[in-house]
Amino acid sequence: MLLDHLGIRRLLLVAGAVLGTAVATATTTAAAGTLAAVKARGEVSCGVSDRVPGFATVDRVGRWSGIDVDFCRAIAAAVLGDSTKIAPKPVSRADGFRALATGEIDLLLSSAPWTLSGDTEFKARFVDVLVYDGQSFLVPRSHGLLSVLELSGSTICAVSGTRSADAVAHAFGRHRMRFQLVERQSWSELLVAYGAGACTALTGDVTQLATARQTLTTPGDHVILPEFISKEPHGPAVRMSDPDWFAVVRWVRMALIEAEELSIDSSNVNSMASSPIEDVRRLLGTGSNLGQPLGLDPEWARRIIGFVGNYGEIYERNFGAGSDLKLARGYNRLWSSGGLMYAAPVR
Repeated sequence: MLLDHLGIRRLLLVAGAVLGTAVATATTTAAAGTLAAVKARGEVSCGVSDRVPGFATVDRVGRWSGIDVDFCRAIAAAVLGDSTKIAPKPVSRADGFRALATGEIDLLLSSAPWTLSGDTEFKARFVDVLVYDGQSFLVPRSHGLLSVLELSGSTICAVSGTRSADAVAHAFGRHRMRFQLVERQSWSELLVAYGAGACTALTGDVTQLATARQTLTTPGDHVILPEFISKEPHGPAVRMSDPDWFAVVRWVRMALIEAEELSIDSSNVNSMASSPIEDVRRLLGTGSNLGQPLGLDPEWARRIIGFVGNYGEIYERNFGAGSDLKLARGYNRLWSSGGLMYAAPVR
């Protein structure tokens, strides 16, 4: 018996709904097990870069360092009670999202910035910003320049055919400033050109410029101008259909920032557990159990701070005064100090 058009339409709608439900159920079931899988495995697998100073590097004997690695350690401290239970996996920007989608890693922490395509096309969900980065300029200190707005008429070193060159054209055009590009095909060639004095300024992301400065003969003779001409926020990403794991990762980040806001650090975290300040006691699990909705125990935040420190400690160790990069915190300061770092209330 032939179905009429209305009957066929109804059949297709029912079939589509059944298929959609089956796919959604399978996806949710697979993703929802990440927290349990990490606990069963006894380690957190984090996708990181392996040659990006400040973010993630590994030395000759296999010791990892960088803010992405420290964040991975913070997750391990919260979930497993031991910050050493991590398995960093070097991944490229192109391969990182694939590794996350297939379950090879639990968390993506490579230096790829948070963008619309990354947040939609790759079935990943960025949790929040861990480092506010952006494009600026490295200039010789002897030029006495203090602002990007003083670069009118300058020659700018940029890698040809990149968004960096486009950002320079856009920023300078907006302010009606003259400039001339000095282009090279690779970043290494560009560093040689800048070091030889072929241009007034070298442009790139601030974290990239800080690394480049350390390769110059006299790093102290060069300064990074304070303004950004583009936004490049970096942060952890998880699988899109994994709300429980998303919540754990999000609130580990929040706890790191909240700890700095409350003046809790790795040196005083144990004594602060008996603080008269209710917000401090709550965060550290004294008489409260904020970890329960996350599937964690009451002292998850106390362990994070004890093992890796608060956000300020982590930043200074990897980018700031305690690092080779000597990079000012800038937008990565707390909101109360003029920056953009802000924790939702941990309560």
